Amino acid sequence: MLQRTFPRLRAATPSAARSTVRTAALAAATVLTAAASALALPATTARADDGQCTFPSKPYAARPWALQRVNLDELWAQSTGKGVRVAVIDTGVDIKNPQLTRAVDRSKGMNNLPAENARGEKIDRGDPHGTTDTVGHGTRVAGIIAARPAKATGFVGLAPDATIIPIKQNDAEGDGTAKTLAEAIRHAVAVGADVINISQDTANAVRPDDTLRQAVDYALDHQVVVVASAGNDGLGGDVQVTYPASYPGVLAVAASDRNNERASFSQSGEFVGVAAPGVDIISTVPGGGHCSDNGTSFSAPYVAAVAALLKAKYPTWTAREIVAQIEQTAERSIPGHDRLVGWGVVDPVKALTDADPAHPVQSPRPEGGVTRAEAPSVAPVHFGETAEERNTRLGTYVVIGGLVVVAGLVGTAVAVRDARRRNERAGGTA
Repeated sequence: MLQRTFPRLRAATPSAARSTVRTAALAAATVLTAAASALALPATTARADDGQCTFPSKPYAARPWALQRVNLDELWAQSTGKGVRVAVIDTGVDIKNPQLTRAVDRSKGMNNLPAENARGEKIDRGDPHGTTDTVGHGTRVAGIIAARPAKATGFVGLAPDATIIPIKQNDAEGDGTAKTLAEAIRHAVAVGADVINISQDTANAVRPDDTLRQAVDYALDHQVVVVASAGNDGLGGDVQVTYPASYPGVLAVAASDRNNERASFSQSGEFVGVAAPGVDIISTVPGGGHCSDNGTSFSAPYVAAVAALLKAKYPTWTAREIVAQIEQTAERSIPGHDRLVGWGVVDPVKALTDADPAHPVQSPRPEGGVTRAEAPSVAPVHFGETAEERNTRLGTYVVIGGLVVVAGLVGTAVAVRDARRRNERAGGTA
């Protein structure tokens, strides 16, 4: 049994000092500040129903809320992501989970962990193709994107026919670096990735050296969509710039809750492109089954899956056009962009259906937002009788009066007739 944990990636800076970078899973563990930052692992383990996890785990039978918000039949009538390759640069992807076995292309995978850590200790790297995941983070990310349908569970990837390229670049001890992340990005491009998901961000908003930025630019130049988590240091409204999410061209994803509002932990900033579900997110875990977790780490692959669906339906669109389409069609609370959820919460169906294939969006534009409802039409209140009511009443009086007169005349005629008959009978008798 393995405890849930969140790895940290250390980014190499131009100086000899090393800054830490962590996966953007919600920081449930305590951060200890010393000469170098460290992450304490949570002591408890649990299963899918309480947010922590041991794995293998039990299957999650129901349809998770993040999928219930989408009309999946309508979505998959447009695209299932078939033929699109999504590189998951993370802690590896475990193909022993049955929902991922056929979703992962092991032949294009890569294990880019170093042989030794910064202390010179040997690292247990696992499978050379990136299909060993002792942390579970990368397996969750991959499942959100492309888990295949399976019996006994309502969970499925949002792009269930997309192909995952597993690239192991980090581990529970944070042995990845900005250099290894940059190498992983370039490998993803070399083996034909159409979309790259990076669920990692820099701790303390430390900017890495240009090696990472250059690798991101290389991917963008090759029309690869790069999606990255915004980070989880947003408690208290803290605004920081995180990397690689804030690099130009990268689609930075914040976390939203069930009410389409920013999750309390989600990082805010002008660099945020869109938000996606990131609270109580169900996904696959190593060995089989599912667990629930929180974090922008799990919002990013939700958006990466939408990018894969768009790429499959509109294969000639550029990376910029795919990103702009996702941003333009997001559910907005204001007409334009804000630093909390960017252009809004991603709307997968609208992204696929509200499009002009021949004239794709080049950049999102302010419009719409909260619909201003028209004031209801309220009938005027009359304290007393209206003219119409008065006319109706008088008309009723006239009708009733006429009926009374007619009844009176009829009654008089009957009385006269009866009196004549009595007189005639009296005269005859005499």
